[in-house]
Amino acid sequence: MTQPVDQPLKGIRVLDLTRLLPGPMASLHLADMGAEVIKIEDPGPGDYARTMGPVRHEVSQFFVAVNRGKQFLRMDLKDAAQRERFLTMVVDADVVIESFRPGVMDKLGIGWNVLRQHNPRLVMCSISGYGVDGPFAQLAGHDINYIGLAGMLEQNVGPDGVPALSNLQVGDLLGGTQAAVQGILAALLGVRMGGPGRFVDVSMTDAVFAHNIMPLVAVNNSGRTAAPGCDLLTGGVPCYNVYRTSDNRFMAVGALELKFWEGVCDVLNRPDLKARHWARGQQVGGADAMALKQELDAIFAAHDLAYWTERFATADCCVTPILRADEALAHPLFQARGMALRRTHDTEGEYWATGPAVRFRA
Repeated sequence: MTQPVDQPLKGIRVLDLTRLLPGPMASLHLADMGAEVIKIEDPGPGDYARTMGPVRHEVSQFFVAVNRGKQFLRMDLKDAAQRERFLTMVVDADVVIESFRPGVMDKLGIGWNVLRQHNPRLVMCSISGYGVDGPFAQLAGHDINYIGLAGMLEQNVGPDGVPALSNLQVGDLLGGTQAAVQGILAALLGVRMGGPGRFVDVSMTDAVFAHNIMPLVAVNNSGRTAAPGCDLLTGGVPCYNVYRTSDNRFMAVGALELKFWEGVCDVLNRPDLKARHWARGQQVGGADAMALKQELDAIFAAHDLAYWTERFATADCCVTPILRADEALAHPLFQARGMALRRTHDTEGEYWATGPAVRFRA
């Protein structure tokens, strides 16, 4: 098992006022990199994630998953005395993260203008659906709204043409979590280089919009996005697609480059298919691409997932099984790199946890 030998954020203190998924996951990443994270919840129900989903004893597995490695503190920030205590903590903090609707921190008397007076080197990160300004700033939203408005969900369709909801919350985790970590680390670096503290404004919708690259490329090339399911990376070519096996599982074929596609054809014992590739002039989403997709559907349907996994195991052509989460936890890839770990929670007992997403080696 490979373990990180360095945690570069040791000595960084983070006050985390966030709830649910984007903010807690961001502070989890910071904790994995060595930061001291103090999660501050209200004295009532606290973070809604505590009771979201089944609860074995005291908290849900959702709460356990995104809040490991943190300290916990209850504070009523509407109370003057506790608010002053929080401001005292801010003096020694490096980062404050919050995910209230824009303006709430100001109403509580702990907005950016107040916090930076107590600590000019502070980095404050606000995670919201639509940013602290603009026409949607005060609107409520969830992941489905953010990715819908950003043009991402329209391209993610099922066989019936209806937009399909991914179980990876792109708006929350790319838009909220990763953008927040990126902004916080950049602002911390600026402080360490002698600059002032900074307010980091993270709009989950903006971040998804900024990363929606392939539809943007399509608009620049032809004036509009490709029909859903018919572009190069969304099902419009047989070399980059998913195929059902005889046991109703799926294989992922990612042979986008010609050399990989030729390797796939060799494994399938179909050298006659090598020239039928987009790099050789096959029209993306065209008649030949769709006809070849049907041919491969029949080929893969002839055997089960285990058969195809073994056939492609030693072939360097980007073909892999599509695993369930429980299978991924047991897979040698994640076991060997220490990404699938058994941990013990104080009240909930043993559970599966992921290792740190980023490793540092001296």
